[in-house]
Amino acid sequence: MAEHGSDYHHGQMDIHAQQSTFNLFTGMTKWGSLHLAVLLVFLVLWFCTKAGFLGALVTAVVLMVLGILLLREKPSAGH
Repeated sequence: MAEHGSDYHHGQMDIHAQQSTFNLFTGMTKWGSLHLAVLLVFLVLWFCTKAGFLGALVTAVVLMVLGILLLREKPSAGH
């Protein structure tokens, strides 16, 4: 069997760039989804119900605070 003339060795590639790109993408997806959900809830409550501006604003702020608390970065388990 012929050997390939490659410098690639399985498991020895530096993947820090891919890890940082993945972490950026997942973070933007997570926080972007929260912001869109808050905006959607605010606009629906303001324009489509009798809650009015203040009721929609209070609900949106509560949703934002809960989202931040639930979606923030958890401490690592040391893995």
